Amino acid sequence: MRVDGRPYRSIWLDEDGRTVVVIDQTRLPHSFATRRLHTVEDAADAIRIMVVRGAPLIGATAAYGLALALARDPSDGNLESAIALLAATRPTAVNLRWALEDLGRILRPLAAGDRAAAAYRRAGEICDEDVAINRAIGENGLALIEQAAQGRDSPVNVLTHCNAGWLAAVDWGTALAPLYMAHDKGIPVHVWVDETRPRNQGAALTAWELARHGVPHTVIVDNAGGHLMQRGMVDLCITGTDRTTARGDVCNKIGTYLKALAASDNDVPFYVALPHPTIDWSLADGADTPIEQRDEDEVLTITGRDEAGQETKVALTPAGSRAANYAFDVTPARLVTALITDRGVCDASEEGLQTLFPDRAAGAPSS
Repeated sequence: MRVDGRPYRSIWLDEDGRTVVVIDQTRLPHSFATRRLHTVEDAADAIRIMVVRGAPLIGATAAYGLALALARDPSDGNLESAIALLAATRPTAVNLRWALEDLGRILRPLAAGDRAAAAYRRAGEICDEDVAINRAIGENGLALIEQAAQGRDSPVNVLTHCNAGWLAAVDWGTALAPLYMAHDKGIPVHVWVDETRPRNQGAALTAWELARHGVPHTVIVDNAGGHLMQRGMVDLCITGTDRTTARGDVCNKIGTYLKALAASDNDVPFYVALPHPTIDWSLADGADTPIEQRDEDEVLTITGRDEAGQETKVALTPAGSRAANYAFDVTPARLVTALITDRGVCDASEEGLQTLFPDRAAGAPSS
């Protein structure tokens, strides 16, 4: 994707071929800045404090974080300690575990001296694969938007939640990829952007992405979605997911479940876009998904730009008030119209997923 006419991915290697560079998403939308990761500790910190976020990008960053660790010390002990450090950063997004398991299988049998180069090579492959996967998701989801656009003169109104664009992946994104492709194809689309508490990832990141790409959009408070659906102002919903179970339950940013309920009550199609590494084949019931609880400061305060143009953090609540900061919720498969994957569109069910992934079954390890 492009920022002010320049093409970007969300993660790349610096000119030295070793240092990892990422877009600092904590600075958006007010400042576009990059951050260099020199150590595995840098990578873990970037994941933990959400300099990088989004399931696919978390996995890619973890892969490069492991490469950074092995470039410093390729021993067995450091390999295992680096995997443990990175695995502990975010408990919900399954791509993190998937990437670390993938690299672990490759790296453990190798001689210590060969590990760093192999880790860098595989991390680069994971990034390239993610771009191809998300492009395929976009192409598969585009057909749904084209169908919604048939026989109408007005734009297709799509509601999305959180950020599932290219900032959440290496490029293209998941839920936003079909929208970018529709816009580029000349199909009139308009996006309702949930602000997505906490951290306002919709208002800060999705709106920023769409604005840079020229896609018409309107930011709404999280609780406005049902109102819009009642009045026929939403044609379809598309969200991303950080973990999808083998039976089609989806775990996404907190508030997704409420959007799915409203969509079901108003006969609005509710789609979830996901790359196949986000499917947790070892998990059947979404209720068993570990739900991350983050620092309450993300709810009690907010960062913005004041009248003088300076970024500042202000308190939102009375002194002494506490906050519960659940980062995700689970939407049962029965509320999901269909899953948009890199292999096609399927029912949100065990049977539906196995039509696209016949080589997989509940209880099998992720791959």
